[in-house]
Amino acid sequence: MKTRISNGIIVNEGRSFNGSLIISDDRIADIIEKEGTSHEHFDREVDATGCFVLPGIIDSHVHFREPGLTQKADIESESRAAAYGGVTSFFDMPNTIPQTTTLEALDEKFRLGRDHSHVNYSFFFGATNDNVSLFPHLDVHRIPGIKLFMGSSTGNMLVDKQDALESVFRMASPLPVMAHCEDTGIINANMKAAKEKYGSDPDVCHHPEIRSEEACLQSTRSAVSMAERFGCRLHVAHISTAKELELFGKSDGITAEATVSHLFFCDEDYSRLGTLIKCNPAIKTKEDRRVLRLALSDGRITTIGTDHAPHQLSDKQGGAAKAVSGMPMLQFSLVAMLELVDEGVLTIERLVELMCHHPSRLFDVYGRGYLRQGCKADVVVVKPHSPWTVDEDCIQSKCKWSPMAGHTFQWQVLHTFCNGHHIYNKGVFDENYRGEELRFRI
Repeated sequence: MKTRISNGIIVNEGRSFNGSLIISDDRIADIIEKEGTSHEHFDREVDATGCFVLPGIIDSHVHFREPGLTQKADIESESRAAAYGGVTSFFDMPNTIPQTTTLEALDEKFRLGRDHSHVNYSFFFGATNDNVSLFPHLDVHRIPGIKLFMGSSTGNMLVDKQDALESVFRMASPLPVMAHCEDTGIINANMKAAKEKYGSDPDVCHHPEIRSEEACLQSTRSAVSMAERFGCRLHVAHISTAKELELFGKSDGITAEATVSHLFFCDEDYSRLGTLIKCNPAIKTKEDRRVLRLALSDGRITTIGTDHAPHQLSDKQGGAAKAVSGMPMLQFSLVAMLELVDEGVLTIERLVELMCHHPSRLFDVYGRGYLRQGCKADVVVVKPHSPWTVDEDCIQSKCKWSPMAGHTFQWQVLHTFCNGHHIYNKGVFDENYRGEELRFRI
């Protein structure tokens, strides 16, 4: 099967140029700069006039809830949402039921991915206080890294013993550690004080006071210190404060992720959206958001993820204590970031670096994340100046809600190719297609 995507603006490796992209079976066969007359026969032609052609997005931070929490979401539903949003590869987190903290649980995750994922997939292995002995048995070619919760988590996934933390950083190599950094002691003290002042379930507007700047900074500083001490590659998830950013941009081995939620929303939005934007770490001040946005272009932020974390809407009822944290963002991550491109926050070339090239390079993903001859043909075609409004009918996540509901985006995802397969075509989705297991460090 040969496909030509023609007349588009190709964005890749710091450049944007007019041209055509040729796909042969599952790989990129050629990239032709500028347009010319071609007499070659193609099985499929996609006219990308007026559109931008990007590498498929790699989201290195999602929670697809399977196994054990499939009332919220599952691999089938969320990978469908991914394809609708131009995301062709994902790394899923380990806090499922059972947790992905044993070799057997990891193997089961891969089986579920193989059977149900519409796009390409892999799974983090979760660290606990007592499973470091399993690290040498992990296949470093199958997983992106070790996920470490240094702030509150589900069950026994909070690693809070100093000797256990040091063991994780000492034993993880050659795998990177991706860390959730919040100080649980500080959070617990803040929650106690908030309940004494505001009642048993403080309003969600107090969430960023409870899961505070101090809680984030102290934990992130500790993680950076241990990574430097043991020579471990560290990627800190969902940075939410300006002060944390001062710790990054100095070493290629210590990097930071920003999420679409922390880049798009600020604490002023709690009055409008309430617990729909309650997440951990909390969305913080407008100034924090401003500095996070600046850091997209100066090297302090390396990747953009979503921390996509669906819940049933009933779970989001209550305040800072009772409502659960997390929101579904995967389907709208690319168009939300393109909106920031329109606002001048970053260039479209930088967006592609942060959402495609950098995740591929940071986690050593084999053959993806770039538009290069010989790479797997993971490609997305997006069209500007094409307004549409998010409503329940268009939401593909199983939970069927989004904090983006009612928002009008100016960009549309028209086409998504996964391994050369035209999985999403202007609203038409191939539900029978299954993605591939990602490979690393090859």
